[in-house]
Amino acid sequence: MPTIPQLVEQLAIELKARGQLMATAESCSGGLIAGACTEISGSSDWFERGFVTYSNAAKSELLGIPAALIEDHGAVSEPVARAMAAGAVANAHAHWSVAVTGIAGPTGGSAEKPVGTVWFGWATPEGVFTEHRRFDGDRAAVRRATVAHALTGLLNRLR
Repeated sequence: MPTIPQLVEQLAIELKARGQLMATAESCSGGLIAGACTEISGSSDWFERGFVTYSNAAKSELLGIPAALIEDHGAVSEPVARAMAAGAVANAHAHWSVAVTGIAGPTGGSAEKPVGTVWFGWATPEGVFTEHRRFDGDRAAVRRATVAHALTGLLNRLR
């Protein structure tokens, strides 16, 4: 399994080869995906911007997600992850995006959506794809696993 820095290096190679840019829309990871991407020098060649939309208001204001969508499905849901990914591309100069919304814990979980629940969205030139995962561990472990899975998912779609 590649490390997060290795995933970012591979992502950089793929995006630069295409002359394309990516953006992030993050809730539970709080900017860690964007932080990982900008950790390497020259990332401005392929990383356009990151949206940290932790609150529901930020999701609506920055990504254009209707408040009714969040009310109907909850912030941690497939429709919201899909809208976040699409909203990141629509509100940036990017061709690709990754979005994450989840419950990192230790509070905030429920029987329906336990701690560790994360929805992912990837906007690509072919459309928007979503996936649900549940990660074990403490808050830091859930957020680390979220970053790794988000980057892996985008890299797989680029390839």
